[in-house]
Amino acid sequence: MKGYIIAFIVSLVAAFTLTPLTIHTVQKLHYGQYIRQDGPQTHLMKRGTPTLGGVAIVLSIILGWGIAALYRYYSRHIIPSWAAVLTLFCMTGFGLIGFIDDFLKVKKKNNLGLTIHAKLIGQFVIATVYAVASLVLPLHSSFHVARFGISWVETPIINLAFAGKTLGLILFIIWVNFLMTAWTNAINLTDGLDGLAAGSSMIAFSGFAVIAFWESYHIIGSHNSGFEYTSSDPQDLALIALAAVAACLGFLWYNTNPAEIFMGDTGSLALGGLFAAMSVNLHIELLAIILGGLFILEVSSDVIQIFSFHVFHKRVFKMAPLHHHFELLGWKETRVVVRFWMIEFGFTLIAVILFYVDWLVKSGQLH
Repeated sequence: MKGYIIAFIVSLVAAFTLTPLTIHTVQKLHYGQYIRQDGPQTHLMKRGTPTLGGVAIVLSIILGWGIAALYRYYSRHIIPSWAAVLTLFCMTGFGLIGFIDDFLKVKKKNNLGLTIHAKLIGQFVIATVYAVASLVLPLHSSFHVARFGISWVETPIINLAFAGKTLGLILFIIWVNFLMTAWTNAINLTDGLDGLAAGSSMIAFSGFAVIAFWESYHIIGSHNSGFEYTSSDPQDLALIALAAVAACLGFLWYNTNPAEIFMGDTGSLALGGLFAAMSVNLHIELLAIILGGLFILEVSSDVIQIFSFHVFHKRVFKMAPLHHHFELLGWKETRVVVRFWMIEFGFTLIAVILFYVDWLVKSGQLH
């Protein structure tokens, strides 16, 4: 329990320290945010707001987990797990892609950062390295980081081993690449209003923390009654989830309307990579669709808008993604943000309840 407290407090303190430091540094370098001209006119006043705030989020999560990991090692001789290392690898790798994109935008003073092809190549490399490493790295636990399948909760609905070892690995790499791309884009699209992505991510990772804690308590070999999980080192993942909650909370203090800093692609891509990796490591890839329900709504609205415009030459929404639609309906930005937080809280609560019900059913306590 002390490890959880350490991870949360260290990340929170780090976020409250690093975020204003980032604001000062970015202001000194005159690296302000570019605002799209076709968006709500009220957003034009945000032009020049410091960006690259995702750096503070990423470093805060790493520091929180790192200090907690050191405590666990020196107090209980628990070695940091590959599950945690690979999860943080995804977060940092995608965050680096976002950082390069943000940096190019502020240097050029326009909205043209990395090319689509460059982003896709970088994302493919990171997701593929993670996918392969999660299945082959030697572990000190008795389970691999990832499951060779697609799971609702724990038990694969589709076991990719049916296709054979080589083809199954290729299918798994494709699946992981799809998840990484989908979640990074979903959170990136959500990051369009002050505090929306940070607050929603904070809520979503709270759900991950509950699920990871429950799996660590009911992991095989823990001598608990009822259904037990085969996740690799879920306690380490719970530490990361709590660190992410604290980092988003600390960053949110400076990111609420009117925002003093934006997380940029550095933060949104990092959080998307972290979200995807956590879902795979905890064997809840499909349940995560509900857990991150708000992000799904946001990216779906964008897909629907593009499809409808190109096929029917009509727009379904006044503007996509969804939060801009409600702004153009006359809602104040703060109203949109708070209500979207409430929606994400509802999705997260439903996901946690469904996870618990699944455990009750599998343990024979609910028929």
